[in-house]
Amino acid sequence: MKRKPPEKTKSGFGRSSFGRKPADPSAAKKSATSKGKTGQAGLGKGVVKSHLTLRREAVKRAAINALKRVKRTADKAGIELSSWEDEFLGSVQERVKTYGRAFGDPEKGGQGEALSLMQVVKLKEITAKAKGEKRTFPPRRGRKPKAPA
Repeated sequence: MKRKPPEKTKSGFGRSSFGRKPADPSAAKKSATSKGKTGQAGLGKGVVKSHLTLRREAVKRAAINALKRVKRTADKAGIELSSWEDEFLGSVQERVKTYGRAFGDPEKGGQGEALSLMQVVKLKEITAKAKGEKRTFPPRRGRKPKAPA
């Protein structure tokens, strides 16, 4: 069996680095632009979302899902949340849906985060209560208590 000699192209011998050429040049343009520039179907032609926007939306969804998960866990376990905890979960969820984050002061949380540091702590405490776990607090820093004499 004899090998065929390489085909001549504009750049020289062999095939281009992109593989085979499509039979119909207009078909290649249609397939490349049908999904838009992002490669995701449904966004429309030419719609490009920055990675920061995509990350912000993902953080927002994660925070809303965490709040819903806590309520669901408490309902399944039959544990009654206090009125303050219920109001806290509702107001935080509403602010995250409206503004994308639940706090206004940038010093209270990380850039791009949906919940402040204290809101995350309170959410963890409510989650522990909903799961029926014993609340454990981290040891305090500073001077150690004196040993009894």
